[in-house]
Amino acid sequence: MKVDSKILAKLEKLALIEIKEEKRAGMIENLSEIVSFVENLSELDLDNKDASFATLEGGTPFRDDEPKKNEEVIDIILKNAPKKEEGFFVVPKIIE
Repeated sequence: MKVDSKILAKLEKLALIEIKEEKRAGMIENLSEIVSFVENLSELDLDNKDASFATLEGGTPFRDDEPKKNEEVIDIILKNAPKKEEGFFVVPKIIE
């Protein structure tokens, strides 16, 4: 696909932008490079490749997601609250 001034005008309209006249030639060149790179990707033979992959075999090294309650942190945070009740912020009711 060749990027020309007609395609650039369509892209300007779709993106709701205006490219200054002195930058149009450079923009067309940059977009042409991007399109040619993407066209190179279509040449890859991916028929025997799985669409999903993992970088680690055997699972993730991250910790289990278990909730932990730290009363000290709760007290520090709530110390600055204008209103609090049973470890929670009290805020004005906004939904009837």
